[in-house]
This record gives sequence, C-alpha cells and structure tokens, in this order.
Amino acid sequence: MKNLIKTIAMATAASGFLLASSAMAAEQKIGVVNFQEVMGKIPQTAAIMKSLGEEFKDEQAALSQLESEIKYLQEKRKRDVTTMNAEQIAELEAKIGTLYQDYQAKGKAFQEKTGARKNEETNKIIALVRQAIDNIAAKGDYDLVLEQSAVVYSKPDSAITAEVVKQVSVLK
Repeated sequence: MKNLIKTIAMATAASGFLLASSAMAAEQKIGVVNFQEVMGKIPQTAAIMKSLGEEFKDEQAALSQLESEIKYLQEKRKRDVTTMNAEQIAELEAKIGTLYQDYQAKGKAFQEKTGARKNEETNKIIALVRQAIDNIAAKGDYDLVLEQSAVVYSKPDSAITAEVVKQVSVLK
C-alpha cells in the first residue's frame, strides 16, 4: 500500500513538472531565421563578391593564361608527336611539367589568398547580420532566435528572415 501511494505521489509530481515546463515553454517567444537566405538576399554579399572579383582579376587572368598555355602545349604534343624526335618530345614534356607545377603553385596560393579575403569580408557581413538579429530580437521581445536549419517545424509567424534582410540591406 505504501508503494502504491509513493508511486501515485511520484506520478503526480512528475506530471506537475511536465505541465509547468510546457507552460513555461509556451510563454517563450521564439524566432527563426534562415541565415543562408539572408546572406543570399542582402546587397552587401553581391557587392563583396564583385569587389573581390575586381581585386583578384589580374591574378585570375594570369592563371587562365597559364592554363591556356598548358592546354596549347598538350595539344601540340598530341598533334606533332609523330613528327618530333625523342629530344623534342622530352623538351616539350619538361616544359609542360614545369608550367603545370607553376600553375598548381600559383593556383594554390591564389585560392588561399582569395579564401582568406572572402572569409574576412564574410565575417564582417555576419557581424552585421547578427547585430540585426539582436536588434530584432530585442525590439520584438524574443526569448530565443534559432537558425532555420536547426528547426524541424515552426509557424510562419515566427520567421524573422525578411526583417533581418530588410534591416541589413539598409546598412552599408
């Protein structure tokens, strides 16, 4: 009999805690933001991509020129292999190998440099987006703002993505 009373008391207490916690959760205001959509829609992202393209256009052109030269020499080797002697073939292959190594080294350096600059500029935009989210959350009295990819379901009225895009778009 004592065990039955203990079990009933524990069940009652547990259900009380569950009801209390669900009531507390219902009182929270939660916002959801699609970060990728924000990054894709704000004008700052396009402006940065354009400026980075301008910044690195000379290096990109040099890489493209080097790539074209390698392709030309490879096609020349294919085309003229029957009319070339062994020494000429070896020279041409050595030249292609040297150009290819140069291309790989410059390409790797280019990617590292552009990647670092892109990350630097993207971090600036992310700071603006986070600031906008903080402002919207404070003004809208949100208790919690989640990334949409971390949410299985949310009501449409909890989405603040459009507000974030609007607020960040007016910043320069």
